[in-house]
Amino acid sequence: MQDKILVIIPTYNEKENAEKIIQSVFELDEPIHILIVDDNSPDGTAEIVRSLIPKHPERLHLIEREGKLGLGTAYLTGFTWGLDRDYNYLIEMDADFSHDPKDLPRLVSACRDGAQVSIGSRYSKGISVVNWPIGRVLMSWFASYYVRKVLRMPIYDCTAGFICYHRSVLERIPFEWVKMKGYGFQISMKYFAYKLGYNVVEVPVIFVDRTEGTSKMSSGIFGEAFWGVLKLRFKKFPKK
Repeated sequence: MQDKILVIIPTYNEKENAEKIIQSVFELDEPIHILIVDDNSPDGTAEIVRSLIPKHPERLHLIEREGKLGLGTAYLTGFTWGLDRDYNYLIEMDADFSHDPKDLPRLVSACRDGAQVSIGSRYSKGISVVNWPIGRVLMSWFASYYVRKVLRMPIYDCTAGFICYHRSVLERIPFEWVKMKGYGFQISMKYFAYKLGYNVVEVPVIFVDRTEGTSKMSSGIFGEAFWGVLKLRFKKFPKK
């Protein structure tokens, strides 16, 4: 039986990128499906996606939420939707081309080869980031270093948002464990998978900063992650 693969793409004001990212994924040889989770984008992102569904009625899906509810809750909504529809692999990816769609088959292949979680990693082979100012590169790298040391987790890119999960991992993680919405969400999910004994691997990728649209980064996201990591350090986990 052929694997069912779902790419979950949260959007908020991504009208410049929405159609292009969908087309790029559908041009791949893998029969990947896409779920867009849009947080009521005022720029009309959802309308653009909706107009494309008749061209790809079985492969393109849209969930529209009532407001900007956060990255983490968007992915949890997507995970629940995908698990209910029997997808084998569920992938997180940004809409802005910072994650190259051409790397999707590599993430899926890593999971087919024995991993349960594969991370598109910016830092597993040095630093592979393009178009970021040096200050942001250093902040991101040191954030992952901080997480790795505090949580004792052997992952170089702890805040990465380009990730493939085998469904078994998501079925095992109670979503009520996830309290953080931004970078903290990404850290939490990797840590839960690692602590529950799943095989987490890093696949080197080149991260290219967005060229269109506006970044959703904020200092509050970093603050949430900093304090949230300290709380995670003392969480108790059942044995796999």
